[in-house]
Amino acid sequence: MKILVVKLSSLGDVVQTLPVLHDLATQFPGAQIDWVVEEAFADLLGQVPGLRRVLPCAQRRWRKTPFAAQTRAEWRQFWATLRGEAYDVVIDFQGLIKSARVARGARLTESGFSVTYGNRSELCAYEWPVRWMLDRTVPMDTRLHAVARTRQLAARALGFDDPALLRQAPVYPFAHLRAQQQPAVFFAHGTTREDNEWPTSHWLALGRRCVDAGFEVWVPQSNEREHALAQQLKAGLGDGVQVLPRTSLAELLGVMATCHSVLGVDSGLSHLAVALDLPVVEIFSQARAWRAGPVGQAHQCAVGGDHVPEVTEVWDAWQRCRLVAPAAVQ
Repeated sequence: MKILVVKLSSLGDVVQTLPVLHDLATQFPGAQIDWVVEEAFADLLGQVPGLRRVLPCAQRRWRKTPFAAQTRAEWRQFWATLRGEAYDVVIDFQGLIKSARVARGARLTESGFSVTYGNRSELCAYEWPVRWMLDRTVPMDTRLHAVARTRQLAARALGFDDPALLRQAPVYPFAHLRAQQQPAVFFAHGTTREDNEWPTSHWLALGRRCVDAGFEVWVPQSNEREHALAQQLKAGLGDGVQVLPRTSLAELLGVMATCHSVLGVDSGLSHLAVALDLPVVEIFSQARAWRAGPVGQAHQCAVGGDHVPEVTEVWDAWQRCRLVAPAAVQ
């Protein structure tokens, strides 16, 4: 069986779709799975064992210059690459017009079909025209976790829908990347949404507690806004902070795999930490914790959601996660 996964973005959504790969491989041993994703995340998916092909798509970049000759040429090349294979199943895990357009453009085998969500689920992006763009739609529960939503779509679309399956903890494909842990805490502070941010004063106070407990604080930065906060932490905590250089997602994943724990806001990097099975505390400043927070592991948790959590609440949650973490990272 040849299966095409269409999940273009964003980073957190791509990461939370990864457990579908384990479900598909379990149900259909030997299945060949390809994935269409935004070019910014292609190197990350290149770290995933079992994916046959990663097909980068640059819709975000192409939208900026839709009529440029280079854009048109790159679109033509993308469609040619996509249509170079015929698929038995094409699953649009995004449920947006832009992703359904890609799924619709894929070539199918004689008995193949394309499929997406049949309805909106709470706090999940969905555009209703997709119901008429693909061959089939699947009715979805109206309130469920983001990871469960993608797993439910795959299960119902391919006929292995079993409530017991969704009760099993999601399995991510990054276990092979885990390395010897360093006494370091990774601060996943960056977010594209202002309502996800946590006050700088809180990060400073939390960083001081980590340093006093014998941990180094690792701070990533991928843009000028994140760089500014990283420098504030460095100025406030001195040698206890290591500001990480800007790298690719694949390289950053390798760095994160060596840290002890991750404390972060609701963001793609925090979801990556969950996928690495590290001790994680996700900080929610708005009511999305039930939909996007960690699930299935006692050493991963969310705080906040209906309030902006204070430093002590995050610290105490981290201590609880540490107590039940795998022995290698306690």
